[in-house]
Amino acid sequence: MRRSRLGSPAILVLEDGRTFSGTSYGAEGETFGEAVFTTGMTGYQETLTDPSYHRQVVVQTAPQIGNTGVNDEDDESGRIWVAGYVVRDPARRPSNWRATGDLGERLAAEGVVGISGVDTRALTRHLRSRGAMRVGISTVDLDPASLLARVQAAPQMLGADLSVEVTTSERYTVEAVGEHRFTVAALDLGIKRNVSRRLAERGVTTHVFPATSSIEDLLAVGPDAVFLSPGPGDPATADGPVALARAALTRRVPLFGICFGSQILGRALGFGTYKLGYGHRGINQPVLDKTTGKVEVTSHNHGFAVDAPRDAVTDTDFGRVEVSHVCLNDDVVEGLRALDVPAFTVQYHPEAAAGPHDADYLFDRFVELVEKVDA
Repeated sequence: MRRSRLGSPAILVLEDGRTFSGTSYGAEGETFGEAVFTTGMTGYQETLTDPSYHRQVVVQTAPQIGNTGVNDEDDESGRIWVAGYVVRDPARRPSNWRATGDLGERLAAEGVVGISGVDTRALTRHLRSRGAMRVGISTVDLDPASLLARVQAAPQMLGADLSVEVTTSERYTVEAVGEHRFTVAALDLGIKRNVSRRLAERGVTTHVFPATSSIEDLLAVGPDAVFLSPGPGDPATADGPVALARAALTRRVPLFGICFGSQILGRALGFGTYKLGYGHRGINQPVLDKTTGKVEVTSHNHGFAVDAPRDAVTDTDFGRVEVSHVCLNDDVVEGLRALDVPAFTVQYHPEAAAGPHDADYLFDRFVELVEKVDA
């Protein structure tokens, strides 16, 4: 792929034939993926580098993107993971004291094909009514019919096994900040850096393992608990991580799962999963914590959810389980709590960067669970 020329024509074609014209933003070329929208007005750098967006073309609903440029500190992983990027009005130049570069230039440098000048409001309304769908962006083939044929031949997100494509290749360790209190073995299904930071702040040393690791691999470091990370793809394909979670539950090792990890733990407990129409992506989603009765403003990035009874305790192979959190927009299950084994999950992101931080207490709840079992 070549660096984008200012004003190069580009087109975006959805799998139902809806077409948008604009100008290139980032690299020139073609890209295909699942079109999704995120409602966050800040944190675009964290969004771009979130492995959970692997193979997705992200539409930013905020009208202007790139104002604060990019920097060397806010990445959630070692690269940009989105398959493509759609914005309305890219900033002509960044203006922020922390900026070390321009967003468009970084997209180009990492080969990310994007498009600007698109009516992102109309595109978002279309995806909200029709659902997330396959999409293509091209600066080389501007014939909508030709691009549409390749979009319809691209793989779907349903049935996609993607965690193995984003996981670490070898184990690494993030040390506790200050006094070491506990050791956590984290299964990297697409982990974000801020998870380890949040744990480190609480005296937790985190060993991060590849997604293909076994329970024996994790237990070899003598963990006080196991963490199942966020990540991309269809949880119905992740049989290996589900088996690992069941093994941990059998051994009564404390477990905490976030997002994709929540779906994995949900499957391990015997629940099914399903694909949402257009998913939850943004930093302003209201969630009810049924344990406390509090409503939190939370960050989400998930296109699948756990299918569990919301108002009843369920008997599972590992004892009783209840739904602990629900989304107040659509009543989707956003968390599970096991009553007879030390395990709980949330579907959203308490580690959210750049925020909000309403759900940061969940890391304290995790540490308290470990303390209780340790005692």
